Amino acid sequence: MITLNSQDSAHKAWLYRVLVAIVDNKNLAHLYFKGGTAAAMAGYLDRFSVDLDFDFVGAETDIADIRRELKKIFKDLGLEIKDESTKVPQYFLKYPTKDSSSRNTLKIDITFPAPSANIYEPIKLNDINRIVMCQNIATMFANKLVAAVDRFERNNSIAGRDIYDIHHFFFNGYKYNTQVIKERTGLSLIEFFKNLETFIDKHISETILDQDLNPLILYERFRQIRKTLKAETLMFLAEEINKLKIEKNI
Repeated sequence: MITLNSQDSAHKAWLYRVLVAIVDNKNLAHLYFKGGTAAAMAGYLDRFSVDLDFDFVGAETDIADIRRELKKIFKDLGLEIKDESTKVPQYFLKYPTKDSSSRNTLKIDITFPAPSANIYEPIKLNDINRIVMCQNIATMFANKLVAAVDRFERNNSIAGRDIYDIHHFFFNGYKYNTQVIKERTGLSLIEFFKNLETFIDKHISETILDQDLNPLILYERFRQIRKTLKAETLMFLAEEINKLKIEKNI
């Protein structure tokens, strides 16, 4: 995963430290890695990512044990829990820094229950020299497609990185897991992509993209893509809708 400055390097070191502790803990074997950091570490994405996201694929009765194991890890690593959710295992962790103005917090987010259509596979993550159970790329892509609108509907928030990732996955010719989209949204693929197209056209601005992506991608890459990112993403979505219509003879 790329880093843009020394602050990013320190944050990445903490991400990797926590990830290794989780992956090496046999009691946390049902946590499967996902999200932007997983995609970046697996080589599917070319940006920096700041959080650790997992699907929990075990039984609900094991959630309390998962929380206990995670808190042991945090304590052993000297991490302070700044905040946590009472509904799902979600933690905001503070790590020590010399400069109080620098980034010093990382988030761990665990989804339960995960979509039953998610597909996982063991992936070698060279940065930590581990083979880790992760969402496969088609599942990552599908969940990222859904995340853009879902984030807005749940939290009234917009993440420019969602648009960048969708563009990147389309641009590189990755396939998406259709069943994940249908399960998470209850929509047909055509309905879903039309909604996503409308959402991006209405809500995504250059300002939003600038603010969110500036700290996450290399400047030269940012300069190349910032003015065309929205338009190209809408182009990919329009092409996908047309392809689906042809398949359905609409």
